[in-house]
Amino acid sequence: MKKTTESFFSAILFFTRIPCPEKWTGGAGNLDRTIRFLPLIGWIVGGLGALVFTLSHFLFPIPVSVVLSMTATILLTGGFHEDGFSDVCDAFGGGWKREQILRIMKDSRIGAYGVLGLILILGTKFLALASLPVPMIPAALVAAHALSRFSPALLTFTHEYTRETPDSKAGSVAKKTSLSDLLLSALFAFVSLLLFMNWKILLVLPPMVLAHLWLTRYFKKWIGGYTGDCLGTCQQVGEIVCYLGLVALWG
Repeated sequence: MKKTTESFFSAILFFTRIPCPEKWTGGAGNLDRTIRFLPLIGWIVGGLGALVFTLSHFLFPIPVSVVLSMTATILLTGGFHEDGFSDVCDAFGGGWKREQILRIMKDSRIGAYGVLGLILILGTKFLALASLPVPMIPAALVAAHALSRFSPALLTFTHEYTRETPDSKAGSVAKKTSLSDLLLSALFAFVSLLLFMNWKILLVLPPMVLAHLWLTRYFKKWIGGYTGDCLGTCQQVGEIVCYLGLVALWG
């Protein structure tokens, strides 16, 4: 139980900007099992976004409230997954060979492809959320953040970390996820569907699965596995596909 608690606080420390004392996390040794708590972190991040939207909507119109909620989630995570998505856009947009792709991905500078990717994905998130019925937006934020974080957890179970040396930030959490950890992650993710109390919410899952399969096949083809930036990309794409599915059903 102590190890599980320490892994959870390690996940909070690693995937958000929430400070946690080292005595709560047990040090860096627990980072390799933080992936299982990713959807639970999604509950925290999406919950903050839902709270900010609900409170701000008392004062502001829907578009402003959506922007404030998105800003809150980005501030809480430090743009962790958005940064990975922009790196992947730069790397696969400008690289044609495995070594070149990995080198560009490791570069901390953002390029034209990364900027365009962020504009498109953030803009689409905003438009999708603003198109939903107001009572549904808080649940959409929580569910999308929780469900989309199962995608990187699944990727670490099915594929191998592709960098030769684990010197990146993700290297410490890139160990292959066990089946028990994957099932726990799935539980944290899919229980968020109950927020909608409507069977039609299940229809958002097939396009999310297809997006995940396409991405993982693409990563496998070009770099032979995944990097930390690929994990962030899976989360971002899963989130946006979830929003679009909700708009198709209820927008």
